[in-house]
Amino acid sequence: MNIVILAAGLGKRMHSDLPKVLHPLAGKPLLAHVIATAQRLKPGVVCIVYGHGGERVRETIAQRGLVWARQEPQLGTGHALAQALPHLDAGVPTLVLYGDVPLTRAETLEALCRAAGKGVALLTVELDDPHGYGRIVRSRGAVKRIVEEKDATKAERALREVNTGVMVLPTARLKAWLTGLKNRNAQKEYYLTDVVAAAVADKVPVSSAVPLAAWETLGVNSKVQLAELERIFQRQTAATLMRDGVTLADPARIDVRGNLACGRDVAIDANCVFEGEVVLGDGVSVGANCVLRDVKVSAGTRIEPFCHLQETDIGARCRVGPYARLRPGTTLAEEVHIGNFVEVKASRIAARSKANHLSYVGDSIVGRDVNIGAGTITCNYDGANKHRTIIEDRVHIGSDTQLVAPVTIGAGSTTAAGSTIYRDVPPGGLVLTKAEQIFKPGWKRPVKQKK
Repeated sequence: MNIVILAAGLGKRMHSDLPKVLHPLAGKPLLAHVIATAQRLKPGVVCIVYGHGGERVRETIAQRGLVWARQEPQLGTGHALAQALPHLDAGVPTLVLYGDVPLTRAETLEALCRAAGKGVALLTVELDDPHGYGRIVRSRGAVKRIVEEKDATKAERALREVNTGVMVLPTARLKAWLTGLKNRNAQKEYYLTDVVAAAVADKVPVSSAVPLAAWETLGVNSKVQLAELERIFQRQTAATLMRDGVTLADPARIDVRGNLACGRDVAIDANCVFEGEVVLGDGVSVGANCVLRDVKVSAGTRIEPFCHLQETDIGARCRVGPYARLRPGTTLAEEVHIGNFVEVKASRIAARSKANHLSYVGDSIVGRDVNIGAGTITCNYDGANKHRTIIEDRVHIGSDTQLVAPVTIGAGSTTAAGSTIYRDVPPGGLVLTKAEQIFKPGWKRPVKQKK
């Protein structure tokens, strides 16, 4: 099939300079969700009709295999579809989607395509409050036309079956139908919905299909609606996770803004955010208020509350946090402990090593069974360039040590508390830097001056 995604709208009610279809839902643009669903149907052509926002939309959605058609000026949905005609294969049907309707399931669209056969098929839904939607007008059960609310009679406005805009059309007939559209309506636009009446006049069968849930058809026209769809998306994601065996402390307080893959017996506490590609192995637990972005966590590891982890690979049976930050390029082997207020950046830490308190480890290679005392800092930046610190196996770093890179601490050595190490340390000894301790009897502390 051909798939055309109409994405040219202005989005006035968003009150934003960002094109409406680029506003994020679950961490990616609305339009990206629609494209992903379209590609699951394996179409021959995916054509995006864009307009408002111009090249910004194309630059943001930089995917191969898409065809772009610009609508300028924007004269309605019928006019928008006409811009895509040169790119469509006339021998297969065309499915019309919308860049601001992100939650329609691929299974629903497959059912709609089956319903169409060689004719027209509309995705419709019955709403308790159909205000703002075009109504489906039937005669003896058959669809006859769609009337927009602004052009509907009182009786037509009382109808509850509404047009979602999603439809399947026979491409070979589209040119004639679109050419015949008139803009004699309240909006002075060329409505795509008017092709239904043209199809009926040409005796082309018009059928309909309904989604499993009404939320599949909801569009975004305001920040309020965007927030409502965000919660719907997250509720559906949480339900899927729990069906797959994940324990969620509160399904209403989890945000997945990418892909989250979980093993068996994973537990996630409240208010956690998962971005990009996150993999949690068997038995992993994630404490409350954590943010994980592009992270892999191996089996049995415990992430304590209030941790921020990004582009990190964490081994099995580790303990991280609380209040830890792991920055891009960090790799932890098995049974590593990273404690409260410890930051690790672009470093490899080998098995069973620990940095339990108030430390910064950057651009470092840390061996096995190392203990890094509280307040330790790897001084990796000289104001112009980054340098590497190497801490070999079984080293003990005393509290409040500064390791001035580039520097290597040999295997089995110990640094005394409060040392500043700026030369390589041989294996197996104690290194300390001393300053004379001076006592001044009777010295008085400064007194705060009165204003």
